[in-house]
Amino acid sequence: MLLSAGDKLGPYEILSPIGAGGMGEVWKARDTRLDRIVAIKRLKCAHTARFEQEARAIAALNHPHICQIYDVGPDYLVLEYIEGRPLTGPLPLADVFRVAEQITDALELAHHRRFIHRDLKPANILLTDNGSAKLLDFGLAKLAAAQDDDATQTTEGAVLGTAAYMSPEQAEGRPIDKRSDIFSLGAVLYEMISGTRAFAGGSVAQVLSGVLRDDPPALQTTPALQQIVRKCLAKRPADRFQTVTELKTALEQARAPDARRQPSIAVLPFANMSGDKEQEYFSDGLAEEIINALAQIPGLKVTARTSAFSFKGKDVKVAQIANELGVEHILEGSVRKAGNRIRITAQLIGAADGFHLWSERYDRELADIFAVQDEISTSIAAVLKTKLTAGGESAKGHVPKVAAYESYLKARHYAWMHTTPALLEKSRECYQQAAALDPQFALPYVGLAEYYHIVASFLIDPREGVALGRQSARSALELDPSLPEAHAWLGIFAVWADFDWKEAQRRFDLAFSRQPVSPNLRHLYGYFYLRNVGRSLESVDQHRRALQEDPLNLIVRVGLAASLTAAGKDEEAMAEVRGILELDPDYVPAYTLQAINVTKAPLREALAFAGKGFTLAPWNPISAGLLAGLLVRSGDREKAAELVAGLGDGQANGAPVAFAIFHLLCGEVEKAAEWMEKALDQRHNMVAMLLLGPPWKPLLRGSTRWPKLAKMMNLPEVGSW
Repeated sequence: MLLSAGDKLGPYEILSPIGAGGMGEVWKARDTRLDRIVAIKRLKCAHTARFEQEARAIAALNHPHICQIYDVGPDYLVLEYIEGRPLTGPLPLADVFRVAEQITDALELAHHRRFIHRDLKPANILLTDNGSAKLLDFGLAKLAAAQDDDATQTTEGAVLGTAAYMSPEQAEGRPIDKRSDIFSLGAVLYEMISGTRAFAGGSVAQVLSGVLRDDPPALQTTPALQQIVRKCLAKRPADRFQTVTELKTALEQARAPDARRQPSIAVLPFANMSGDKEQEYFSDGLAEEIINALAQIPGLKVTARTSAFSFKGKDVKVAQIANELGVEHILEGSVRKAGNRIRITAQLIGAADGFHLWSERYDRELADIFAVQDEISTSIAAVLKTKLTAGGESAKGHVPKVAAYESYLKARHYAWMHTTPALLEKSRECYQQAAALDPQFALPYVGLAEYYHIVASFLIDPREGVALGRQSARSALELDPSLPEAHAWLGIFAVWADFDWKEAQRRFDLAFSRQPVSPNLRHLYGYFYLRNVGRSLESVDQHRRALQEDPLNLIVRVGLAASLTAAGKDEEAMAEVRGILELDPDYVPAYTLQAINVTKAPLREALAFAGKGFTLAPWNPISAGLLAGLLVRSGDREKAAELVAGLGDGQANGAPVAFAIFHLLCGEVEKAAEWMEKALDQRHNMVAMLLLGPPWKPLLRGSTRWPKLAKMMNLPEVGSW
């Protein structure tokens, strides 16, 4: 039946039409019982299922910036009537931030309730007369965990949702997640700022072609907003903000009074022009030292090494690198080393236009390397109109001997490549050589503390590794009593070996007392301490702050995923893991992390993760224990038995943890607790993760051995973390 003014739908009197589309029509009406104006959304019969879907979606979302549902009829919805106009741009900058804050706040709730909107566009955002934004039309909303992976939902052969605001994966009909909404929101932000669509065209095909392949024209707005919109509109989901919460945080920072004035820079690996690949350690090390020097400049945002070096050996344009790292400037250069002579060239490039802002060539003796680093940092500070920290060069502390410095750079080079025990051993040898050549040089001892932490996880007895690591960190502090990383490693060893939580906090407080705080330090604090003492939301915050400076650091992203899991944010953690694997499909920690969450994942998916993790790291007993337990769950006991046999008698480093995981997956909690006790005696560094985090903690607390385990870890008797 067609509606017209004066008709009745139950207790609702139709007043006038508001709009119509392929799925139905919307009318202004009056609720005769409550004498209030409402909106009636009546759908065509072919869309009954979607009508019910929208009713469930809106009913689950009670938020001041989401249009509310009042009632449901046999073929209509009764919604909040909103006096307002569809969102249009351009808007003043203050209004852009205000509206963006309201939309992201509403979308954050929807994502928390596991809904993906899938049709974000200006027409579905109304601005009321008082300037408040209202998010409309959950007709395409879908539960993130729904089994139907159709990304577009079609009717009468047409793709639903507006093409200009679709994410690339949605346009291609691939599975989508919350990051698809973030792309759409980026297109909305673009239009709010510029007044034009990010992706234009004379046909749907042309528009979709732009969505899939083209970058929109540069925005004329603050650098911070440019970077935010670019990141939202990244073609690959892994390159976008991974959650709306991350986007909200970026917007809040961009709104700060000094956001548009803060310069930012990434230092790319310097090219090795020596003709000898073995000299690469020196060019890489020089770039890393310049990063460290620039990080001391107040007001300058400096991308950390891991992210900046991720483009090494790749043919990527400066503008794209700057976009992915969220910086305005790029420093690149080259190094030629011959005997005791070096030639260093460096160029500072503006990412927006590709122009060289500064360049210089240095022909020096190798002994002048530290002066060259200072000169480069000072020159960049002058160009960017920032100031060096008080004290200038004296703030550097001890200037190491050149030979010791070279050995230290070699050690760092091998440490960054720690894919094999042989390379780890080379890094140890170089650290020790650096310390022997210059006994007053503190940093090699910090490197050794990190080395012993790594090898104690799977190569040597954990107790021996902790003892040697502590000794190294203390040696560093004897030379530099405020060295942050040395305090951090002592804090980690306090948790690992003694479960001395107060000492760990004290050490991290000392580590954070020297500014600025590095991304790596935030990761160590969040992953090894905050997450394990039940302060998982703080750990999430530390990891997100670290990723603002080091967005492509995979181990920090693993730490974020683990922290999100500990905080009960499983969907966000899963999205983070998928983003890691999009960047590196063979990254072992991501497979281990996701397979550990087997109680919350389909068995087939968990088996796939565990199988890939074991293939990549068959030397890791934990990979074998995970896979064996999952195979038992799947019914393949024969293959599981082979893996368990490979763990031997449980004396090997990490074997008790592997047996504990295996028995937990088999539902044998008491046996698992017995092995956890042996793992505690062994002092394996995975023990705290398992005993104090999901999904194992609830199971282990049901064991008769839990009081003893808690006592061994110095946990409170009541209200344990």
